[in-house]
Amino acid sequence: VVDRTETAVNNLNPAFSKKFIIDYRFEEVQKLKFALFDQDKSSMQLYEHDFLGEFACTLGTIVSSKKITRALLLGNGKPAGKGMITVAAQELSDNRVITLSMAGRKLDKKDLFGKSDPFLEFYKPGDDGKWMLVHRTEVIKYTLDPVWKPFTVPLISLCDGDIEKQIKVVCYDYDNDGGHDFIGDFQTSVAKMCESQDMCPVEFECINPKKQKKKRSYKNSGIIIVKSCKVTRDCSFLDYILGGCQLMFTVGIDFTASNGNPRDPTSLHYINPMGTNEYLSAIWAVGQIIQDYDTDKMFPALGFGAQLPPDWKVNVVRCGVDGIAQAYSTCLPHIRFYGPTNFSPIINHVARFAAQATQQESAAQYFILLIITDGVISDMDETRHAVVQASKLPMSIIIVGVGNADFAAMEFLDADTRMLRSYTGEEAVRDIVQFVPFREFRSAPKETLAKAVLAELPQQVVQYFKLQNLSPIRSEPA
Repeated sequence: VVDRTETAVNNLNPAFSKKFIIDYRFEEVQKLKFALFDQDKSSMQLYEHDFLGEFACTLGTIVSSKKITRALLLGNGKPAGKGMITVAAQELSDNRVITLSMAGRKLDKKDLFGKSDPFLEFYKPGDDGKWMLVHRTEVIKYTLDPVWKPFTVPLISLCDGDIEKQIKVVCYDYDNDGGHDFIGDFQTSVAKMCESQDMCPVEFECINPKKQKKKRSYKNSGIIIVKSCKVTRDCSFLDYILGGCQLMFTVGIDFTASNGNPRDPTSLHYINPMGTNEYLSAIWAVGQIIQDYDTDKMFPALGFGAQLPPDWKVNVVRCGVDGIAQAYSTCLPHIRFYGPTNFSPIINHVARFAAQATQQESAAQYFILLIITDGVISDMDETRHAVVQASKLPMSIIIVGVGNADFAAMEFLDADTRMLRSYTGEEAVRDIVQFVPFREFRSAPKETLAKAVLAELPQQVVQYFKLQNLSPIRSEPA
């Protein structure tokens, strides 16, 4: 299950406000299935609800038609009664979003023994001339003067990107049985709502046409207030890259003794007759993509857990991806494999450069550290602390585990389900570690490894710059 809509209560003709955002890739067959259920319980398990029907298609089918209507089918392919489903697609080429803060005043009382439980629905005109539901606010209980939480929606969803286009706002009193009582509505535009300011909100009369016809003295069914309305750009990874952000790439290679003698075919550093090994494969997979986002294409490469002649100190090589691979192959016969497997020194090394970049106060640079390792971290406490501190900086860490060791420690650092904490108890500001075990990709194309390794990087870049309230250096739309 990718996602699910809200539940429409007691309704045989529901209009769902939830939007599904899906990346469209022309070169792939993207199969989709839409399944409808009648919710009987509060459980999130689908098998506990009544299955109403489904239909399957490709995203390309929806995109090429913009809007399709299909009959619902049972699991055996037979029609599920007369039920139909309509799916519409729209390209989010406009990355502007609108944030609205709404309130109400003196709304009509609808509940017999109380006040009202008001909520708002926003509609835009569809191509067929009918109003299309775009957004539904939360319900505010027991009040005639509600204040709804601010909400943000894509501008293209609300008004097709046209701030002069008419939209309709409808106010209802919520009922548990789904028979919501109509309070009133009005029409406006984003341009009109954007006239609101902190000290001068825009107000609209909420009109019930039936009551208006019956009573000459009728004025309105309350006032809907636009407390604030702001249109901003929701910058994407591509916006930052096209805006001039450089991805600064560093490679850290594990030369600890546990890798084995590189002359021995059982060693993880042994270069096979094809001229490669798992270390080289990882360097190529990631480096070939990252190098396109760095102007000079020169990257630092660090070895850890080894000693180099003549003074047996760890050196740093700076070169392109080809140069890193060549330097790696050349140095293997001359280094002394040693230990321990300490991550914190190289994380802190890259973090120092990332910290310097923050002084520019611009979205100019983002640092990526690729660590290729064969085993357990020796300095786990120090590494956890280093990662937590690095989470405050424009920096991400990619760990590729080679060989068949137990990588539980690496998976612990990759905090997908919970935020990593330092040994001091300090929590990471954001998740910056992506761990991938190479053994899962040994027989897969190198593009598959690169896709898995870099999967979280775009969102990590965007998340950092948004947290710092930094816009792209050059702000032309992508």
